[in-house]
Order: sequence, then structure tokens, then C-alpha cells
Amino acid sequence: MNKVSIGLRGWRFDESAVFASDGSFLPLDEMPADTRRRVNRLTALVNRPCGACWLEHGDEEVERCNTARVVYGEPMAEVVLCDDHEPDFVYWFNEAGGSRYRGGDDLDDAFYEWFLENGRAPDGYAGVTHVDSDPDALPDPEAALDATRDDAESEESGKDVDDKGDIREGSDSDAESELDDNDGDGSDDPELDLSREYPRSR
Repeated sequence: MNKVSIGLRGWRFDESAVFASDGSFLPLDEMPADTRRRVNRLTALVNRPCGACWLEHGDEEVERCNTARVVYGEPMAEVVLCDDHEPDFVYWFNEAGGSRYRGGDDLDDAFYEWFLENGRAPDGYAGVTHVDSDPDALPDPEAALDATRDDAESEESGKDVDDKGDIREGSDSDAESELDDNDGDGSDDPELDLSREYPRSR
């Protein structure tokens, strides 16, 4: 089954889990729980500054930060990075003990702490080769929210319903409540391809 990234490289989804047969986004409530949670989270991550760049420049010089192009980890504990800093994460994960944080809620803190202590990949470290060469061509996760809003407006016309736009506010806690019956890291979920949520070991 084909896999696709949305907004950022790294998280990969089964096409059938996010797209209808006509190529449009499925409404969020028709997506599997983990897919819905990640797509929802991506709307807050797209166009965010690279986390490693931000550690180097801070808010005072945020304009010097590269835009994030890749995401690794679990929602709300994810690491977002530019192309220049992705090899640092891959090296940390595969060679410097970072893999023990796989699936945990402290992966982001652990990586950023290592980075602040001058942890870097050796010069020439290859990192990950991605199939997608043009990150701007990736589907926009906002389109998934738009599809849900459009469906709600047409189906619930005349009814007193919540604005679907509010999904951006507090949506991560809502998604977590929907996953209470899961094991926490999604490792038993057949929709979750963990080999692509994290760098593969060499």
C-alpha cells in the first residue's frame, strides 16, 4: 500500500487512511484515530521554525531559523527539523543512544538537551534519503480540516453545532482522549508504520 507524507516529511500515512477514492481528504472523523491525531497535529507544525535552529538563535533572531521540513516522534513530543539539522537527529537516534526514547513522551527534550550540549552529527554524515524531493509539493494538512468543516456545514446546516475551526485549539488533548484504549505509543496499531516515524537503523 502506498504511503504519503502530509505537510512535513517523516510521518507517513497509508493513502487509503487519509484520501478518498477521488483524491480528496477524508473527513477527520473517518480517519483511524492515530492518523487523525497526527494530521491534526501537523496543522500546528507546518511552517514552524526548525527546533534546532531555534535553540541556536532563539526568539530574538527567529528570522534566521530555517523552516521545519521533517518531523519525528510522537504527537506533542515530536522533533521538527530543517534539512540541515535532520542529520544531527538521525545520528543521535541511531548512534548516540536516542533510540531508547522511541515512542516516549520525552524524545524531544532528550534530543534538544543533547543538541544544546554541542551534540552534532560528524561532518559528512548522510542522514536519511527521502523519496520526496520537493517539500512544498506535499499535501497541506489544513485541507483535511477544510474538508471536515465543509462536510459539517453541509450536513449540519440549520443546527447549533460547534465551529469545526476550533479543532486547532486543544485538539491534541481531544485526540489523546480518543486513544485512551491504545497502548500509548501505537506500537500495536497496524496503521502506524513505526519504521518511518523514526530513522531506520543502518
